[in-house]
Order: sequence, then C-alpha cells, then structure tokens
Amino acid sequence: MDDHMSGMGAWMPLGMGLWGILWIVLVVLAMAALVKFLRR
Repeated sequence: MDDHMSGMGAWMPLGMGLWGILWIVLVVLAMAALVKFLRR
C-alpha cells in the first residue's frame, strides 16, 4: 500500500475492482437522486 493513496484517488491503483464498482454505484445513485429532485 502506498502512502499517497488518499481522497478520491484512493481506489485508482486498485483498478476497476470492488472500490471502482462501489464508486460507480454511488455516482449513479447520486445522479438519479438529483434528477428526481430536479424533476419534482
């Protein structure tokens, strides 16, 4: 593990692994929530 792994880029060295999938899911959920909120 590298010491410079921190913040949003912490999952980058791991490739598109579990953290990558988790980040994508979180982003998609956030965007869906924003769309629903704006189109209320």
